[in-house]
Amino acid sequence: MRTSRVNPVYAAMATTIFEEMSGLARETGAINLGQGFPDSIGPEELLRAAADAVLAGPNQYPPSAGMPVLRAAVADYYRRFQSLDIAAGDVLVTSGATEAIAASLLAVISPGDEVILIEPMYDAYRPLVERAGGVARAVTLRPPEWRLPIDGLAAAIGPRTRAIVLNNPNNPTGRVFAHDELAALAALCVAHDLVVISDEVWEAVVFDHAAHVPMIALPGMADRAVKIGSAGKIFGLTGWKVGFVVAGPRLLQPISRAHQFLTFTTPPNLQIAVAHGLGLDDAFFSDSRAALERSRDHLATRLAAAGFTVLPSQGTYFLTVDLAASGVSGDDTTLARRMPHEAGVASIPLSSFYMNPAPAGLIRLCFAKPDEMLDEAAARLGKWLSDQRPGD
Repeated sequence: MRTSRVNPVYAAMATTIFEEMSGLARETGAINLGQGFPDSIGPEELLRAAADAVLAGPNQYPPSAGMPVLRAAVADYYRRFQSLDIAAGDVLVTSGATEAIAASLLAVISPGDEVILIEPMYDAYRPLVERAGGVARAVTLRPPEWRLPIDGLAAAIGPRTRAIVLNNPNNPTGRVFAHDELAALAALCVAHDLVVISDEVWEAVVFDHAAHVPMIALPGMADRAVKIGSAGKIFGLTGWKVGFVVAGPRLLQPISRAHQFLTFTTPPNLQIAVAHGLGLDDAFFSDSRAALERSRDHLATRLAAAGFTVLPSQGTYFLTVDLAASGVSGDDTTLARRMPHEAGVASIPLSSFYMNPAPAGLIRLCFAKPDEMLDEAAARLGKWLSDQRPGD
C-alpha cells in the first residue's frame, strides 16, 4: 500500500528556537526573557478602537492591498516621523512583517537567484529565501560593534545575486546602523543593480537619541528598496500581526500579487485600530520609546552588577549577554537549554541567528517586561552565574 508523500524539507524542519524556549519556560516555570514580546495587554486606546470596530464593522473581506484608512495612515506616519514623500498608493498592508518578507522574496527572486543575508539575522529569512527557490549567502557582523561589513558584502555579490535582506535596527544585536554604513550599502546596490528588502520593524524602538535611517530614502534607492514595517512592534501588540510594505510601483505591484495568494488580507478591525494608533500625538510614541529605554537600562544595570558582560543595545527589545566574557564556558545553545532548569530564566542563543559558525557564548534577553520581573530574572541569573564560577 502506497502512502502519500509530504515535503521532506518541512517534515525534517525543527521547531523554532523561540517556540522551544517558550515551551521550556512554560514547562519549568522559568521567567521567559526569550521570545520577544512585552508582558502587557497593550495600549488601551488601541484595544478599544479594535473592539469598537468589531461591533461597528465592517467584518467582511477588506481590499487585499489594505483598507484605505490604514494605507493613508501609514503614509502619513512615515511622512511625519521619517520625512518620506510617499502616498497611500505606495503602501501594502500584510498579515505581519514575516508575511511581507515572504511576499517580497517571492516577488523579487526567481529560482537560482542568490540573496545575501546579514547575520546574525531573524531566523525566517533563510527558509523563506529557499522556499522561493533562492540561494542564501551569509555575510557576518562582528561583535561588539556589529558594523555593516561593506567589504564583505561587496565580495559576496556575484552574477546571480539579486537582493540583499537588511534588518535595521538589527534583531538580535540591537544595533542601529548609521547613515554612512547604509549609504555605502546603497551605493553597492546601485552599482550592482540589487534590490534591498529592508526589514525595519524595530524603527520606532531606538534609543540614546539614535536616528532611524530608512533605506528607501537614500540616493538611488527609491525604486530598488522595499521598506517593511510592523504595527506589532510600534505598539507592542505582537499578536495582532499587522505589517506594511512601502515600495515604488515597480516592486510593489508584484509584491501585492504575491501577497494576494498568501494571506490575501488582514482583519479589518485591526487595520482600523492601527490606523487610529498611527495618528496619536508625538508624546505617545516618545513616551513608549522612553519606557523601553528605561527598561533596557534597568536590566543592563542589574546584569552588570551580577557580573555579566552586557553588549550595547541601541534599539529593539533585546540585550545580548556575553556568557564567555562573563566567565561561563560552553556552547550557547546547550547553556540556553540548561538555564530554564538551572536558573529559572529562558533566553535565546545567538547561534540560532547564524548560518556560519557563531561567536561563542552569546545569548539574547528581552527587556520589554515589568521591573519586578526583570529584577527577579537578574537575581536568578546572578545566582546561576555564581554557581558556574564556584572559585569566585
